[in-house]
Amino acid sequence: MEYRGGNQLYPEINYGSTNVTSQQPQSYYHRSPSQQSNLPNQPIVQQPQMQNNPLMVTGFEGHREWTTDLFDCCAEPNTFLLTCMCYPCSICYLGSRIGENMCMPLCVPASDITLRNKIRTVGGIKGSMCNDCATVLFCGQCAACQEHRELTNMGVP
Repeated sequence: MEYRGGNQLYPEINYGSTNVTSQQPQSYYHRSPSQQSNLPNQPIVQQPQMQNNPLMVTGFEGHREWTTDLFDCCAEPNTFLLTCMCYPCSICYLGSRIGENMCMPLCVPASDITLRNKIRTVGGIKGSMCNDCATVLFCGQCAACQEHRELTNMGVP
């Protein structure tokens, strides 16, 4: 046992004898103020859990990966050609597929990052906003093709 200046470290615990095994420190037990005099010490057997919020549809972390690789661009040749020939048209079509106004990508800055994030969130795909930003910045056309394939695999028309 540790002593500080002649006083016990935990003065609220009655150490009594030197036989330490006869008494557990009270810090291992939980008692509400109403139970302090009525009930014996009860061990805590379960950690507190995060409360379920009915307003929250999903957690912050996704539960799965993308169904196709970023560089599987030729898996859907029509989408690949549309994205290579007219990237803004592909992004507008992508926005319309997820319920946004078809002109939104033309009017909103960085809309391709926002669309990728929305698809990832709705699909429960693991990732981060920073990762979405880097992917769109360095591989925009490949990212758009991957997003189209993901929506197709998710059953979105």
